[in-house]
Amino acid sequence: MHDATLRRTTNVEEEFPELARRPASMLNWTVLQRLNAGQWFLKTDPFWTASSLSPSDHREVQNQSICSLAELLELAKGNATLLLNLRDPPREHPYRGSFLNITLEALLRSGFPQHQVMWLPNRQRPFVRKVAPGFQQTSGSKEAATSLRRGHIQRLNLRYTQVSRQELRDYASWNLSVNLYTVNAPWLFSLLWCAGVPSVTSDNAHTLSQVPSPLWIMPPDEYCLMWVTADLISFIFITGIFVLQKWRLGGIRSYNPEQIMLSAAVRRTSRDVSIMKEKLIFSEISDGMEVSDELSVCSDNSYDMYANSATTSVDPRGIGSRAKTITDRSGR
Repeated sequence: MHDATLRRTTNVEEEFPELARRPASMLNWTVLQRLNAGQWFLKTDPFWTASSLSPSDHREVQNQSICSLAELLELAKGNATLLLNLRDPPREHPYRGSFLNITLEALLRSGFPQHQVMWLPNRQRPFVRKVAPGFQQTSGSKEAATSLRRGHIQRLNLRYTQVSRQELRDYASWNLSVNLYTVNAPWLFSLLWCAGVPSVTSDNAHTLSQVPSPLWIMPPDEYCLMWVTADLISFIFITGIFVLQKWRLGGIRSYNPEQIMLSAAVRRTSRDVSIMKEKLIFSEISDGMEVSDELSVCSDNSYDMYANSATTSVDPRGIGSRAKTITDRSGR
């Protein structure tokens, strides 16, 4: 119960609307016992577990009230670890100066194993170490390992984003245990497990308790075998590509720079010769066409001359008139 008030997790607004906005520590135990803390759990279902409850468990949760510290300690006895993070009461609280002593008395009176208690409050640490030497003195801030050891700190309680793997190793070398919060996802739990984190704080303990080992974990022998196999497959694939490329380019001869220059010159000369041949052929064709035209003209002239000669020989008396007629018809 980390909220400053009880509005979110209880029905205090329905039972005591005038006390709904007051700090939770200012409500006496008589009022707290009358509040219902189970209906909120069933309504919001924060851990997606309400549907898995049996009818009898559902009725029990629906009528659940706020448990006292003594009831919590009795419930946590066994293999559980108790992380105590106490909020200082307001100044007007009647037990502001003695709430630590009252909490210590309740812990010691319950018989809860001291080595299972992580004590976070910084106030009166020397007194707490004297009264309960078995408590695990825990710091909520990240500091140098030497400073923590001087303060007799045994554990750290940090957010999982506040610490690196190297810092985890450094703290471990100083015999400092690290607890990280709030870890709810199995993959994150597995990652921190592999990083060497001793413990985590979770709102999803019912799911994480079903993870017997880190997810995606691989033994060293299998890891080496996987990498060797991947390397061999890559080597065979790349070698095959080179062999195929060499086979495809096998018919192409190699040239040195001088041969390449000579080949270019030969290709250029051959191209020039081809162009010259084409020009010569076209010029010969053009000349042939001109000669044909001239021969055609000459043939026409010869025919005209022959016609004139033939006409004159037939009628010698009408040379002038007949020649004139043929000349007019031929257009000359």
